[in-house]
Amino acid sequence: MQPDIRSYLEIRTAAPSSWSPDGTRLLISSDLPGTHQVHRLDLEDVEVLPQPAASLVQLTDLEEPVGAGYLPANPTGDPDRRLLLATDRGGNERHQLFTASDEPAGPYGTPDALTPLVVDEDHIHRPGGVTRDGRLLAYATNRGDGVAFDTWVHDLTTGEERCVFATGGWTEPGGFSPDGRYLAVSELTTKAGDNRVHLVDLTALDPADGPVGHDHPAVVELAPHEDSATVGTPSWLPDSSVFYLATDVGREFTGIARGTPDGRWEYVVEKEWSSGCAVDWAGRHLLVVWNEDGISRAELRDPATLEVTSPVPLPGDGVADGYRFSRDGRYLAFSYTSPLVPGDAWRYDTDTGALERLTASPCAVDPAAFVDAELVRFPSFDGLEIPAFVFRPRPEARTAGDDRPLPVVVVIHGGPESQYRPSFAPLTQYLVAQGFAVVAPNVRGSTGYGRSYQHLDDVEKRLDSVADLAALHDWLTTQDDLDEDRAALYGGSYGGYMVLAGLAFQPERWAAGVDIVGISDLVTFLENTSAWRRAFREREYGSLEHDRDVLEAASPIHRVGEMRAPLFIVHGANDPRVPLSEAEQIHAVLRDHGIRTDLLVYEDEGHGLAKLANRIDCYPRVAAFLKEVLDA
Repeated sequence: MQPDIRSYLEIRTAAPSSWSPDGTRLLISSDLPGTHQVHRLDLEDVEVLPQPAASLVQLTDLEEPVGAGYLPANPTGDPDRRLLLATDRGGNERHQLFTASDEPAGPYGTPDALTPLVVDEDHIHRPGGVTRDGRLLAYATNRGDGVAFDTWVHDLTTGEERCVFATGGWTEPGGFSPDGRYLAVSELTTKAGDNRVHLVDLTALDPADGPVGHDHPAVVELAPHEDSATVGTPSWLPDSSVFYLATDVGREFTGIARGTPDGRWEYVVEKEWSSGCAVDWAGRHLLVVWNEDGISRAELRDPATLEVTSPVPLPGDGVADGYRFSRDGRYLAFSYTSPLVPGDAWRYDTDTGALERLTASPCAVDPAAFVDAELVRFPSFDGLEIPAFVFRPRPEARTAGDDRPLPVVVVIHGGPESQYRPSFAPLTQYLVAQGFAVVAPNVRGSTGYGRSYQHLDDVEKRLDSVADLAALHDWLTTQDDLDEDRAALYGGSYGGYMVLAGLAFQPERWAAGVDIVGISDLVTFLENTSAWRRAFREREYGSLEHDRDVLEAASPIHRVGEMRAPLFIVHGANDPRVPLSEAEQIHAVLRDHGIRTDLLVYEDEGHGLAKLANRIDCYPRVAAFLKEVLDA
């Protein structure tokens, strides 16, 4: 008998988040309790790997997911290992900052059991680095006016803090130099896909003057540019003389640049795909990672000569992320997942070349049942080649006696500045095991394929990405084993918008839709989204002031008279990004037009479903809906 959907949804995952200063412990983010909580893996006595779930010491047990990292040192002189934690309430994304020991008497059950560090429930706080001596914490917050994010520095010994960088826009700290002199700050601009990075010389600031902006003499912009570009934050050599960062200034894909604090920089490593980098604390290695058609690749280089010293062996052709060096540079921890591997923590020994799996998360489904993805490309209306990952069920998953072409679920990623990559997705694997084919396209506007591709859906080009869905449907007609007449759209966030747009603008092509926290009206979305997000999203979708006609023309709700496919909608009541009203209004209008539409709202969720109990309640209903409407 095939496992039921609950067995798939209860598959757990784990990922490393931070090494202890002495390298004997590793923080693991695991969803063993049902949401991602902080666990500790003790490595000093480990001989046999991987470690079962029982070997993890659970440190937090909150209702919401928790992020955590070790503080690099305890400036009070206390020998205990201290953690910095961040969590919100009910998915509202108003994160608060706490500290704790990694030796709790029991799991921290509520935020009140933690030591408050920066707490103001009405506003957001995002940590952005701690000095190596453990004294100063940088973080971003919107507590000034609720909209702009300013960069603050908090003294962990005295509790004193000050705002050091403010522009009236969205800034976020990107770490200190090893000597603590410089703080990198990234700032989003009003251009789509564009940011700028500044080095703030903290020794040149007068606390009496308050925060500074771009034009202060203590501020140097890294990789300045005129056209839209992405600039990463610096990763430093130990003496603070040189840093490396990833940027695509003047080029199609991000490459690795080397720079100095005075603002000089040059490209030194350029791949054919977008890349990123990191230098370990001790300065032994320059890690270079890149995304090759969605698949992770990595190598180590000598930070001085830039010669490749070793490829980083990965467990397979999937997605590796969350790379973390131990302080001495010997070990590199990371998470790995693929369509065949749900996701666990791994460790690479740079001295011996050994690759070890650190965790073995529970999985009640036989991994032999999982199906890998095939990468294909299909032409769109203008000849542009669109990449997509295709999951075809095994022959034994087909219903006996049913020789029809397979029903298809098209999964569209969110973002829109994001990318579908070949990682594990429980619902996808369940659907494939039930005899569905799943196709996951990276329509124009996706990242990972160069800067030009990323901007092909900006503002007035929004519906060009929707047209890519029609081209995908045309491709389905060329596949003898896929049924274009039984094809449904499925997506979350921006992917939810694409579901609604496909049903509205191409009603003759799609048999059903599943919209998770999606946008039904781009105008009301921008009017009602959190104030701190509006300007950020307008740069991609268009502004209410200048592009209202474009926004209205691309909004599915204005074409409900054309829609006829049944629709399943899921939303979180506390969603600060796409407000619940986006779901409620399309649900009401479709219902009034006599179109079948189901709306499922979760009162304790935000932008998506973070809690296992809610996923177990929701996704069986989604799967049953797809089986019913596609006659699978």
